[in-house]
Amino acid sequence: MTRRGCSRAVPIAVAAALVLAACGAPAPAVDDDVAGMVAIGGDRSIFLDCRGAGSPTVVLVSGTGGAADEWTVVVDPADPAAAPAPSPSAVLPTVASFTRVCAYDRPGTVLADDRLSPSTPVPQPTSAGASAEDLRAVLTAAGESGPYVLVGASWGAMITALYARVHGGQVAGLVTVDGASVFLRETMTSAQWSDWMRTIAATVDPARGIEVPDYPAAVDEILAAPPLPQPLPAAVLTSDHPWDLQVGDTGSTWPAWLAAQDRLADELRARHVTDTDSGHGIAVEKPRLVAGAVRAVVDQARGGGGSGVRNGS
Repeated sequence: MTRRGCSRAVPIAVAAALVLAACGAPAPAVDDDVAGMVAIGGDRSIFLDCRGAGSPTVVLVSGTGGAADEWTVVVDPADPAAAPAPSPSAVLPTVASFTRVCAYDRPGTVLADDRLSPSTPVPQPTSAGASAEDLRAVLTAAGESGPYVLVGASWGAMITALYARVHGGQVAGLVTVDGASVFLRETMTSAQWSDWMRTIAATVDPARGIEVPDYPAAVDEILAAPPLPQPLPAAVLTSDHPWDLQVGDTGSTWPAWLAAQDRLADELRARHVTDTDSGHGIAVEKPRLVAGAVRAVVDQARGGGGSGVRNGS
């Protein structure tokens, strides 16, 4: 679950968008691309990148350590060992072609060039609750209004899961991209879970400030939160190239990961896309598949039903 796996004030446009969205039609929005630091209070700022126009707004939430630029790069199929490179076919620019889309740098995330994000650091580890509150704060401060379709990759899916429960009235749909979930604590053996938590805890380095997720706290926060709003358009994308967390000597975590994905899809009543031809980093390996899943959920949220999320790329 590791990486590689601006304010606006448009009250008239936002009001019009909300009226049209309530009527089930795609809402026009100001096509105002913004990328920069957003002050969220308490002497803290978060980097936010928003592009495109339309409603609902898609919000991309990366996995552990992943900054906003993770959604702007792709892997070259001809040279999969090379570092992901910027591409117009990446998830963020593709989604921007059909609706508003935002991505942001959580504190302690790392840019594609290995520099630490300029987002104000916070003590680590950090919980899903703190991250969800930061997400709410940066969207509000930047004037980015809901409804939102939340897209969570890996650890990011824990953040979107909690956000959808706490701020359900703002959420129009969910997409998980090989997302983590509360079910991992049940599908893993107790030894695997304990080994994984010890491995994560060992990565805390106050001097560097790199993001470290607090999974036990996140599980407790999600289980204590209100239930998900229903019905909620959703899609679950799961890797089909086996990978392993490589913690301890208690056997592969891959079966537990797949079992948790099945349970997550059941909970969300989501179309489960399992034929992804991808490892854990589906967004950079198969961006067209991810963007297609997002578009189907956006279409459902708009009331058009969409064409469905299909297996394959």
